[in-house]
Amino acid sequence: MDTLDASKTVCRVAGGFTPSYAYPGDAGADLCAATDTVIPARGKMLVATGIRLALPDGHVGLIWPRSGMAVKHGIDCGAGVIDSQYRGEVKVLLFNHSDGEHFIKQGDRIAQLLVQKVETVEFLPVDDLDATDRSASGFGSTGPA
Repeated sequence: MDTLDASKTVCRVAGGFTPSYAYPGDAGADLCAATDTVIPARGKMLVATGIRLALPDGHVGLIWPRSGMAVKHGIDCGAGVIDSQYRGEVKVLLFNHSDGEHFIKQGDRIAQLLVQKVETVEFLPVDDLDATDRSASGFGSTGPA
């Protein structure tokens, strides 16, 4: 077994391909497919990774797309929040925005896992909110993109 770096927070991993960083300092660790699968054209697929995580208390796992898959193949991902108390298999929801099927082989890198500290708040119901300069201005409120 490799020696752990005492300066880093530990995330225990069971099964499958252990997430790994491609380069020192990378924010995202690669998640790999546990089995061969096909994402249909203009469709979606829940892809198994075969791993379970024990994220540290006060942390969350966020699943993000791999930029190369997005740019070259039109593959994106969604529904990517892993709470620290979840112990089931991590699966990745992949969307294929292209007109062709996308083939994934066992062991292919399919997404990135970012582990971040998270703060929770206490929600307080009120009758009204304080005024701000932005107020209720939403999408497109700062001008053309």
